[in-house]
Amino acid sequence: MSLFKKHTVLPIPDGFTAEDIKLESSICTGEKTIGFCDRTSGRLVCAELVRSAKDIEAFCKKYGIDNTDSLRL
Repeated sequence: MSLFKKHTVLPIPDGFTAEDIKLESSICTGEKTIGFCDRTSGRLVCAELVRSAKDIEAFCKKYGIDNTDSLRL
């Protein structure tokens, strides 16, 4: 058992780029999600819950994306 976790970078889903990342907020609860926005349907793919700015950083790190400046809560 290792004390340090090995960070593996996932590939960005096919047909998407780093510019396709979008934050959405629920109208009812205000819950925020981040994911890759499908341009044809407008839906988020690989969506994850966002509770803080650290969740946004973790999402970008997970896919090896450095540009987090345009993504803010």
